[in-house]
Parts: sequence; structure tokens; C-alpha cells
Amino acid sequence: MISNQRGTAQEAPAYGVTWGGVPMFARRAMTVGVATLVAAGVAGPASAATTASAAEDVSVIVREVAGAGDAAEQAVARFGGTVGKQLGILGGFTAQVPADRVGLLRAVPGVESVTSDAGLTLSSTEISDNAAANGSLYTIANKVTGASTMWDAGYTGKGVDVAVIDSGIVPVEGFNTPGKVVYGPDLTLEAAGPAKNKDTYGHGTHMSSIIAGRDGGTTGTGSGDSSNFVGMAPDARIVSIKVADAKGQTDVSQAIAAIDWVVQNRNKGGMNIRVLNMSFGTDGVQDYVLDPLAYAAEQAWHKGIVVVVAVGNEGFGTAKVNNPAYNPFVIAVGSNNANGTADTADDVVSTFSNDGDGTRNPDLVAPGEKVLGLRSAGSYLDTTYPAARIGDRLFRGSGTSQAAAVVSGAAALLIQQRPGIKPDQVKALLTETANVIPAATAAQQGAGVIDLAEAKDYQTPQKVQSFKVATGLGSLEAARGSVHVSVNGKLVKGEIDVRGKSIDIRKLAEGIRGGLNWNGMSWSGMSWSGMSWSGMSWSGMSWSGMSWSGMSWSGMSWSGM
Repeated sequence: MISNQRGTAQEAPAYGVTWGGVPMFARRAMTVGVATLVAAGVAGPASAATTASAAEDVSVIVREVAGAGDAAEQAVARFGGTVGKQLGILGGFTAQVPADRVGLLRAVPGVESVTSDAGLTLSSTEISDNAAANGSLYTIANKVTGASTMWDAGYTGKGVDVAVIDSGIVPVEGFNTPGKVVYGPDLTLEAAGPAKNKDTYGHGTHMSSIIAGRDGGTTGTGSGDSSNFVGMAPDARIVSIKVADAKGQTDVSQAIAAIDWVVQNRNKGGMNIRVLNMSFGTDGVQDYVLDPLAYAAEQAWHKGIVVVVAVGNEGFGTAKVNNPAYNPFVIAVGSNNANGTADTADDVVSTFSNDGDGTRNPDLVAPGEKVLGLRSAGSYLDTTYPAARIGDRLFRGSGTSQAAAVVSGAAALLIQQRPGIKPDQVKALLTETANVIPAATAAQQGAGVIDLAEAKDYQTPQKVQSFKVATGLGSLEAARGSVHVSVNGKLVKGEIDVRGKSIDIRKLAEGIRGGLNWNGMSWSGMSWSGMSWSGMSWSGMSWSGMSWSGMSWSGMSWSGM
């Protein structure tokens, strides 16, 4: 079970780890989580039907993969639901399904998508009903960050791919347009089953929707549209790399492998990956020059990818941003409450947002409180924190994760506007046009809160960062920080990867730098066959989203699951 000292909901439910703030006994551990598939994560969806659901039925539209026969209908029956009308034009049918089985149904082979049936309308009223909320994407894009001014000028992120290393994505409305999402490798145990690439936790869908969600009913650029969900860079494409499974488990070696894949494939297969969003961090304390995770992030930066990282959620007084945000090359993002206005006079930097030490501070801040992103129905977060649901489609969360996602979307807009811009210049453009928050210190806010309305017409800075270049020759174990995952009953600890394979740190660094690790060396053929997770703990990876009930909190403690 999960507990915290204030009794409010939080992002991550794993022993010794959080998707939001980190437990006080494991300070600044990096959190990463993904929703529970009940028994479906490995054994398959059928096993979940052995336990009756007490959840309320919801109306859904199920679309089937061509040639799948009646697999979807049979799955609905197994999960305690009922099949309704056949929808030949959509290649599917309507159904009534227990709310906590929707995520499982999505993972069934032969099911293309499961979406809420709101009377067959293209958009649901919770978008317009909540448009005025401080944390709605309508407010964030149209009133706070100035993203809509970029849209009005014709820059919506089109042609820019944003890689998201997270917990996967489910193809809900906002992501079900053909070509909107490209799936990279799934580096979790779930890759061998029906949940491959699917967001069984609920975090990756939420982050990706902030960055680039766009409802199919949206017309024009999306500017001023309060009826449809429109993310920061609505025409950007998401490249999803899944590193965390249904119980939020992963190892730092998986994160490094994911970054490595992004770098090596950034321009392959028609992709144009120019931004990498990483809403996680570790409490590793070795110098960024030596740290393998910080090194991998920096290599992505040097290869032309704008790397955006959350600073972490342990709050004021931490005086240290998380790894890899502490690498000075990348963009380290803190969370801000803008109170729904563009005027910084009423802004307050979130108290859960990590501050810096005066040398390495957050580079800037962005809206990160009570953000309304898209919901992964039936995911772990969705079923664990029902109070965070807003209608059928939205889910509320707070944290530096959400703030980082806002900045990743902003970077995509600027890159479309200035295709030849380099990562150093994007960082300088965002920081030089940021607005200082009067009530915050430099250690809390960095340059201030992003302002795309000003950045749009600002001359591209000719900035070249001259920090010491990382070598990555330190310790993989030190990069993990204080928390470790257990595989087959053994802690993943020391200079080994999650498979228990010994890591030659020099060869690893050379492979990342030279683009060799996915060509038959370290990561190729990464197999989960015969592996089982025996714990709920992390490899020191903590997702930096904060509170799923919209309430930020501190003093967390975990009692396990």
C-alpha cells in the first residue's frame, strides 16, 4: 500500500521510489513508473478475468485490427463487459466495460484502440469546461507561455520529432491520427507481451500530450480552440521509447540504452528527432563529467538534440538539481505556478521544485502545477488516484515532469521556426527571453519563466556553451543513486546492466559517442526472456512528476505495495 504524511495522492507507487517527489529516506532518487496491468503485464489479459471487477462500467468504442476475428469481443466478455453495436465504418463496435479493465482491453492482441464513447462526438465537454483552469493546456498555451503566438505565426512544431523516454503512450484521442506517434524500442519486461509500447502506468501519455497532443477535431493552428485538446507543439510528432513497466520498474542502464537509441536513430527512417524529453533524474552524486547517464544526455546534446530534463521534486533547500539535469549543457527545468496569467507579478515557483546551489541552478521554469494532460484510462495511476481524473479524458498532475514537457514543446516550436538552430542557441533563446519572477531567487527560477511571445521575434543568439565536456568514465552504480531494482531475486548493483551483464564503462562510453551500441554491441537483442521482477524498487530512477491529485506535498514515505 502507499502512504504519505499528508495523505494526498502522488505519482509513483513503488517502494523506495516515486514518480513525483522522492521519499525522505531515499533523498533525490530518480523515479520512473508505469501503470499496473494487474495480471496482464506478463501472463496476458485473460488472467485478469479470474477476478471480478467492482468498478463502474464505462461506454467505449473498440476498433479492431483487420483480420483479428472476434478476439476483441471475446476479451470484452472475459473482462466482465458487454458488446454493443457493430460499427462497420469504424471497423469496430461499442461496448460496456468495467473502468478498471479498459487499459487491459487496449493491450489485447487484435485491439487497435479503445476510446471513450461520448455519444460518438469528436470532443467531450471536459476540455471546454476546464479551459479556464490554471493548469489547462488552453490556458498554458494561449495565456501563459505565448505558444499560441507561435501558432498564429505558422509554427506548430510540424516536421519536428520529440523523443519521449518514459512509460509509453496509449493511442487515445489526441494521439490516434495516423503518423502522430512513432514507437521506438520497448526496454521493459512488457515488450514480450501485449502491452508492448503501451502506457500501462499513465505518465508517458500525460507528458506526451502536454508536448504535442492534438485532437482530430481541431481546425487551423489550434489557437484559441477551447473545445479540443491542443498541446504545446500540436503538429510535432512523438517518438516514444518505453523504459518503465506497469509497476514503475526500470534500471539506469535502460535509460542510457534509450538515450543511446535516440541518438543513433535521430535521422533514420524518416525521423527528425530534434528534442528529447526526460522527466526523470537520479540522486547520483558523482561529477557530471564522469557520470554515464549525464554523459549519455550530453552526447545527445552534442549530436544536435535539445535535451530537456526535469530538475526533481524534493523542493526548496535541496540545493542540487538531479542527474542528468545537473549536466550544465542540457536544459534543466523547474516548476512554476503562473496563476493563469502572463504577468510574472503573481507567479510562484513551486515549493516542490528543486533549487540549485548558485552554480548549477534550474535554467528556467515553466507551468507545472495541476496540469491537465490526457488520461490513460485503466492505467495504474488512473485506477489508484481516481480523484485526479477530470471527466473521461483528462488527468491532473503537478511536478517538474510537466514543466519539462512544456519546455520540450516550446523547443519544438522554435526549431520549426529556425530549422538550422543549434541546441546551445535554443537554450540561450529560451533563457534570454524568459521573464524574471520577482518573488523567486535565481537558485529557484534560473532565468525565469519561458515567454514564447518574446522569443518568437528575438534574434537567434550566437551562443556556444564552453563547459567541460563529459567523459562518462565513472561508475554506473554511482549513477543509480540510492535505490536499486531486483531482477530474478537479485539486486541490480555494481557495474552491470539490468540483465546482469557486466559493463565495460570505457566501451560503453565509446559506443555511445561512436554510435555503435545498437549495431550488435551492447544493446542489440536486449532480451527479457526468462526474467522476472521481484521488487517494486527503482534503479535510482525517479519520475519527476509530482501529485496526481493536483496537490503538491512533501515528507513522503512509502510502505511498499
